[in-house]
Amino acid sequence: MDKRLLPTGIQSFRDIRDRNCYYVDKTGYALRLFREGTHFFLSRPRRFGKSLFVDTLKHLFEGDRDLFVGLEAYDNWDWSVRHPVVRLDFAGGNLKDPESLQTSVHEQLLDLEIDSEVQARHQSAAGRLRHLIRALHRQTGQRVAVLVDEYDKPILDALDDPASARANRDYLRGFYGVIKDCDEHVRFAFLTGVSKFSTVSLFSGLNNLRDITLNPDYSAICGYTDADLDTVFAAELPGLDREQIREWYNGYSWGGEPKAYNPVDVLLLFAEREFDAWWFETGTPTFLTQLLTERYVVADRLDGLRASKALLSTFDVDSIAPEALLFQTGYLTVGGREWGDDGIEYFRLVYPNREVRQGLNLSLLNHITGDSRRREEHSRALQRLLQAGDMDGLETWFRALFAGIPYHWHSRNTIADYEGYYASVFYSFFVGSGATVTTEDSSSTGRADLAVQTRSRVYLFDFKVFASSQQGAAMRQLQERSYAAKYRHLGLPIHLVGVEFHAQTRDVEVFESALA
Repeated sequence: MDKRLLPTGIQSFRDIRDRNCYYVDKTGYALRLFREGTHFFLSRPRRFGKSLFVDTLKHLFEGDRDLFVGLEAYDNWDWSVRHPVVRLDFAGGNLKDPESLQTSVHEQLLDLEIDSEVQARHQSAAGRLRHLIRALHRQTGQRVAVLVDEYDKPILDALDDPASARANRDYLRGFYGVIKDCDEHVRFAFLTGVSKFSTVSLFSGLNNLRDITLNPDYSAICGYTDADLDTVFAAELPGLDREQIREWYNGYSWGGEPKAYNPVDVLLLFAEREFDAWWFETGTPTFLTQLLTERYVVADRLDGLRASKALLSTFDVDSIAPEALLFQTGYLTVGGREWGDDGIEYFRLVYPNREVRQGLNLSLLNHITGDSRRREEHSRALQRLLQAGDMDGLETWFRALFAGIPYHWHSRNTIADYEGYYASVFYSFFVGSGATVTTEDSSSTGRADLAVQTRSRVYLFDFKVFASSQQGAAMRQLQERSYAAKYRHLGLPIHLVGVEFHAQTRDVEVFESALA
C-alpha cells in the first residue's frame, strides 16, 4: 500500500479528501444516526476526532457527493435531498469570559445569516438562532441540520472562575434550548463536547437529546481501532513495534468493542517515528490536576474505580465528581461493567494505556512536590537505582523524597490510611519511571502493597506504621507469605523491601531489603 499524507491537525473533511490524506471511514455511523433518530449528544475527550466527524456530517447534509467516493455513504445516501446546515463551533479561542462568548455567538450567527441570505430580525442570540432555523426551512423546503461542536468549552475554560463558568452555562442553556423550540424545523441535531452537563443545569431546555456516549454500538464513532491501523495505515507500520503501539496508545472504551486509539497519538507516532505522550502533552487541563490534588485523590486508587452511568453522564460547575471528570476528559476509560447488589449497573474505570497512566501520575507528582525539575531529578534517579538494584541508594532516595513533600499532604492523612497514602506516592513515582506497577498484588498467600517490575528486576514492597515492639514486621510479612513465588518463573532477581514509618514524625523509621 502506498503512503498518503498524514492528516495531522486537519479537521476539515474536504481538505482530507481533496489532498488524498489517510481517512478512516466513519460515514457508516452517520447513516445509522440519521436512520435512528433526530437529536443526539456525544461526549469524547479532547482531540479525539469529534470536529472531523461534525464536519463530515455537514458535507453529507449539504450533498457534497464527490467527497464521499469510495466511502460507505456514497451508495447509501439520498443525494437528491440537500438539508440546510447550521453549524456552531466553540473549539477555537478563549471564551471563558462571558462577554467573549456572547461576541463569538453573535459573530457566528452573523456569518450564517450572510451565507444563507437571511436577514436578522432579533437582537438576542436565541431569537436570531430561532429565526435563522425557521427561515432556512422555509427558504429551502427542507428541515435543518443543527451541528454544535465543543458545546461545553466556554464552560470548561472558565472552571477556575466559577462565577464566569456559571454565567456561560446559563447563557448557553437558553441558547441551546432554541433547538427544541424549533423541533418541527429540525431534521437532525448533533452536539459534541468533552463533558455531559446535568440536565437541570444546561439541558433543561433540550431534554430530547439521545446521549450515545456510552452506547456500545457507537464506541468507535471517533478514534481509530486496531483494524484501522492494520488496514488504513498499513504503510506506516513497518519499523514500529506493533505491540508497543497497543501498550502505549490503545485502550479507550465507552462500554463496547473494539477499543480505540486517540488519533493524535497515532498520527504523531507515524510522523515522528518515536513513542511519546503526544496526546497528553497537547494540554492536560490545569483544573483537573488542581481538583485531584485539592481533594487528595491519589493515583493508585484511580485504576479500578467504580461509577454508575448516572455519575459518569453528569457534570456541573458546582458539583464536579472526580470519577466523571477523569472519565469524560479521557484519563480513565471503561474497563468493564458489573451489577451491584443495589440493582444498579456500575462501570469499572481503568487507565486506558501507558501514555495516560504515566502522564497523569507525573502530572500529579508535579503538584505534590511543587517543583517539576525536582520531580524529574527524583524520577531519573529512581530509574537508575531500580535497574541497578542499588538498595542503599534506594533507601536514600526514599528518605529524601518524603522529606520534601509538603506537610499538608502528610497531615491530611489519618494514621489509619497512611500506609495507603505512602504506597500511593511511591506508586506515582514508579509508574512515572516506566516500570510496571501493581498495587495490592494478590497471590495465594496474601497481597503485597506494591509489585514493581523493570526489565531486569522485580521489587515487592510492604509498608507499615512503625511499632517498636514489632520492628521489622514489614519484612517478616514479605518473607513469611512467600509473595515472591509468583514471580520466580521470570528468572529475574526479586527484591523484598519492607518500609516502616513513624506515626508522629512521618519519617521512614525502618528500611529493610533482602533478595527472595
